[in-house]
Amino acid sequence: MSPPDALAATERGVLLIDIRSSGERERDGIVPGSLHIPRTVLEWRVDPGSAWRNPHLGGLDEQVLLLCAEGYSSVLAAAGMVDLGFGRAGDVIGGFAAWRQARLPVGPAPAVRLGPGELVGMQRRDR
Repeated sequence: MSPPDALAATERGVLLIDIRSSGERERDGIVPGSLHIPRTVLEWRVDPGSAWRNPHLGGLDEQVLLLCAEGYSSVLAAAGMVDLGFGRAGDVIGGFAAWRQARLPVGPAPAVRLGPGELVGMQRRDR
């Protein structure tokens, strides 16, 4: 989806998953309301059979859009999610760069401090 279409979709309840690294998010900002699951741990956090699945992710029937820095990684990640059973997975064309260029909502990245035993990609949606 184009960034404006993706924004409209999120306003209808579609989940936007930000797969950029924490460093990219700290440097460039975030899309408010997105769920951060870094690309490096995506399959573990979304696989329905994984013991390390993010508990804040909906079911396989939920529509999800993936957002990376420029739209390249997210295409492959969305295909991987389809392989895991998410039949309604897609991505944002042009990634965060296109989102920002379209002047869509961007906010500062929240400070993430993981405690003992906490894993990256298991947190709630960004505010």
